[in-house]
Amino acid sequence: MCFGAGLCSEIQKYYFDMERENQTTITEFILVGFSEVLQLQYFLFVVFLIIFKISLLAHMFIIFLYRLSPNLHTPMYFFLANFSFLEICYLSNIIPKMLINLLHHHKTITFNGCAIQMFCFLLLGSAECNMLAFMAYDRYNAICHPLHYSNIMRRAVCIRLVFSCWFIGTTVGVLQTNLIFSLPFCGSNRINNFYCDVPPLLSLACKNTKIIEITALIITFIVVIVPFLLTVISYANIIWTIIKHHSAGRRIKAFSTCTSHLIVVSMYYGSAIIMYSRPKSSYGMDGEKFLSLIYTIIAPFINPFIYSLRNNDVKNAFKQVVCQIKIDKPENN
Repeated sequence: MCFGAGLCSEIQKYYFDMERENQTTITEFILVGFSEVLQLQYFLFVVFLIIFKISLLAHMFIIFLYRLSPNLHTPMYFFLANFSFLEICYLSNIIPKMLINLLHHHKTITFNGCAIQMFCFLLLGSAECNMLAFMAYDRYNAICHPLHYSNIMRRAVCIRLVFSCWFIGTTVGVLQTNLIFSLPFCGSNRINNFYCDVPPLLSLACKNTKIIEITALIITFIVVIVPFLLTVISYANIIWTIIKHHSAGRRIKAFSTCTSHLIVVSMYYGSAIIMYSRPKSSYGMDGEKFLSLIYTIIAPFINPFIYSLRNNDVKNAFKQVVCQIKIDKPENN
């Protein structure tokens, strides 16, 4: 019990100052990454560098081919070109810093640098989740409503859908990053991952994060689970339409394509759902790094080969572009 308002005020001030002194003002974070496998770090550097370069080249190839080939100026390849641009930004946000840290003993990132990386990751990741759903919706209309396809997927509609991906991503990035970096961080500054992500940073906060955890769960449902369900429903309708209306030969080809798409989609969405739907008590586990690798490096690496590079349209467009270049060269000479 306090014997006067002044004494109460002094006691409260004392405990407030003590609490503030016990909190460490963090100016940088340590990205633990793959420090526990020191002997493999140079090997991992080479592997991830090769994956990074191949991924960038594959995605840039898709964008340039879309720009150069009029035959690819369709809604499907419009989405794929935008998807590739998203993937380039996504990979460039995470892998370069990871590669640097694999070669250095001091694996740090500044407080502001961590906030920027998280914002970009959340923006691009959210946009990608929605882009995958819109790509599935495009294929659904092309196969299930072929007569109305050109009217449904008008260029203006496609542009609006792509814009909505970026808008949703930006909103999620601003909201989540503000919530996380408004928290006080004290004690350990070690992030048990190779980039700045929501779950490991929440585990470092020295404040009750229940409200932020609930908010993150709601955002995960809206941004990840809903697009995943829409994607699965679209492919289920595509498969059903193919079974009813197409020959056995076309069924096998379509099933092969749909299966490969669904495998990639399940890898990306599934690992993200597991990562962001877990309770806080499970944060900091080494399994997080493997889950993170799936949707930050592995999925972006195999996406261009599954969605674009093995398509006959892309192969034919590449041949036409090469032929056109050969024809133009003698004329220029």
